[in-house]
Amino acid sequence: MTKVISITNQKGGVGKTTTAINLSAAIARKGQRVLLIDLDPQGNATSGLGIEKKKEALSSYDVLIDEADPREAIVPTKIDTLFVLPSQIELAGAEVELVSIVAREYKLKKVLEPIKEDYDFILIDCPPSLGLLTLNALTASDSILVPIQCEFYALEGLSQLMNTIRLVRRSLNGRLDIQGVVLTMFSARMNLCVQVVEEVKHYFKSKVYDTIIPRSIRMGEAPSHGLPICLYDPRNIGTKAYDALAEEFLKREGK
Repeated sequence: MTKVISITNQKGGVGKTTTAINLSAAIARKGQRVLLIDLDPQGNATSGLGIEKKKEALSSYDVLIDEADPREAIVPTKIDTLFVLPSQIELAGAEVELVSIVAREYKLKKVLEPIKEDYDFILIDCPPSLGLLTLNALTASDSILVPIQCEFYALEGLSQLMNTIRLVRRSLNGRLDIQGVVLTMFSARMNLCVQVVEEVKHYFKSKVYDTIIPRSIRMGEAPSHGLPICLYDPRNIGTKAYDALAEEFLKREGK
């Protein structure tokens, strides 16, 4: 059965898109069929997987707003079992256009229904906000995965995210669960990072993945080459970390 997971944190710069790209790639390389939906108007997950943004190409905007066939918009990547529903800058206007649409929070859920069974996992890279695009993602999802960076303001704004999750559960999607919390940008040299890890584990308890994603210059370079870190530098610490995270992720899913 297909599982739909939103990768979200309204705080920017937490490694959200990096996690979306590299976790999707790592899971796909373990034999799972994965669809990554780029729901961020910045389109960084799209370009980070080497997909050229062409004006004439269909995108998540066309699928959401114009009801284009998602199968015509989905494109393959350099990993055989990883596919992407790309984003275009037009998606920035979708928040406004969705306001007047009936059942606006359910648009993405409706889009996914005919294609869900084509994949083992559908991951959604959400924008860094709690607007209508993110609400669509949460309404369509079985669970959410929250990346949190190992820095001083790590837990800032999380109460707002948790409140949004409660509201979505109450009125739009009663089954929404927290898939897990991923700690990112860890540096063992910084005492603060160790303190943040303890604080996040105290807050989220068993929901926190054991695998912690380290800081890596090479991981920052990879998107500019249109590659996940596993293809850009197979021996990098980031490759090993996301591989371990994928193992842990699949183990929790019983796969």
